[in-house]
Amino acid sequence: MSTANNQPTALDAVVIGAGFSGLYMLYRLREAGLSVRVYDAADGVGGVWYWNRYPGARCDSESIYYNYTFSEELYKEWTWNSRYPEQPDILRYLNFVADKFDLRPNIQFKTRITSAEFDETASRWQLQTDGGETISAKYFITGVGCISTANIPNFKGLNSFKGKWYHTGHWPHEKVDFSGKRVGIIGTGSSGVQAIPVIAQEAAHLTVFQRTPQYSAPARNRPYTEEEILQAKANFSEMKQQVRASAGGTPVQTGDRSALQDSPEERQRVFEEAWALGGHAILTVYNDLLTDEEANETVSEFIRTKIHEIVQDPETAKKLTPYYLYGTKRAIIDTDYYETFNRSNVSLVDVRC
Repeated sequence: MSTANNQPTALDAVVIGAGFSGLYMLYRLREAGLSVRVYDAADGVGGVWYWNRYPGARCDSESIYYNYTFSEELYKEWTWNSRYPEQPDILRYLNFVADKFDLRPNIQFKTRITSAEFDETASRWQLQTDGGETISAKYFITGVGCISTANIPNFKGLNSFKGKWYHTGHWPHEKVDFSGKRVGIIGTGSSGVQAIPVIAQEAAHLTVFQRTPQYSAPARNRPYTEEEILQAKANFSEMKQQVRASAGGTPVQTGDRSALQDSPEERQRVFEEAWALGGHAILTVYNDLLTDEEANETVSEFIRTKIHEIVQDPETAKKLTPYYLYGTKRAIIDTDYYETFNRSNVSLVDVRC
């Protein structure tokens, strides 16, 4: 807190957020000998993975790459369970990191920074917290991320709604029991695509309200074998170099030719292999799917056809079929998303109609 004579707490650096970036920034600044404190509104570390606890919440980057790489010792001490890590595992990982490097003494939880002004004369930031603390810092670093604030739409009647409602970005810590309930879910972005199949297994009936249909490829999530885990840890240095040299933080190999160079039959074979492999493989099998509209149409039409093959009701399949090009919105991966619409207790409402 501020000192007794109302002088502000003096720090070299203040960081907002105790997620992936905030914890790493704390580690680096402290290693550099700076006095630093992290502020977070939550009562624990994790950032977005602290708040996003909805059913089916899972990362769409592979576990072996979704790690800190500043410490080989850390990488080899931690073991992921599956190809794509679920929210509880990611939260356990971040707590493990905080404990391993003794980061908690420099984190102040349940606290928000309410104002930040730069004093040009003193060349320092003057900060205020919601608890009345005043802080003076040379460096002010925000690690809040791009999805830290939940968007709660101003739906007419929401305040008078007598049922229970939840937001995926601020999910309760305790399990929400949907058994025997009629549930509506609004939105089919990545969170909706993850939550819909899980909630549908429990709810008496699930109604999905969709504005824009989504392209989604199967994740093909599975447990790692012991051999895969040992190999990943043995190849740490090579993996780190590949990640640093990659375009998106994961060492994905892009095909060496245009989709238009292959015959329709060969293209179909390539796409089928990528679909069976799962994850984001289908977006990278050719080198021009994101740069050539005609090439993109080949993969877009492939996934549209898959939707109609999977979804049994033609009208529902039609509603679920995107009309834009694949990859122009975030490429989603899923577990049984389209298959869920074959369940008798699931219905789809297209809100554009």
